[in-house]
Amino acid sequence: MKQLILILSLLAAPAWAQDAMSAAEFEAYTKDKTLFFEADGRRYGVEEYLPDRRVRWSFLDGRNQCKDGIWYEQAGQICFVYEDHPGPQCWSFYESPQGLRAKFENEPDGRILYELADSDDEMLCLGPEVGV
Repeated sequence: MKQLILILSLLAAPAWAQDAMSAAEFEAYTKDKTLFFEADGRRYGVEEYLPDRRVRWSFLDGRNQCKDGIWYEQAGQICFVYEDHPGPQCWSFYESPQGLRAKFENEPDGRILYELADSDDEMLCLGPEVGV
């Protein structure tokens, strides 16, 4: 009976049971890439990974405003600090055959982002108040 319960609990274990990526793994995966992410089935944001652990982020909300920042590892999580938000935003990243999954760790029920596979879109940074 105990073996059956153990087998059933292993089958029911979430995909998050795998280890989160280390900083070295995350850096190797993201180096010189621009990744698009979705959440809840909708396009969410895009991040460009630059040298020296610098990043550029933009929400995909039609405004194309980019935020520069940096990332670092802290307590096994990948944390980001952006120019407009001085506090760290920490995530756990997991690699899967479909791409990255990221879980926001600053909140108990943190948002989950999924990498959009094979996006040929270009990251656009128009900045605030561009145009008329």
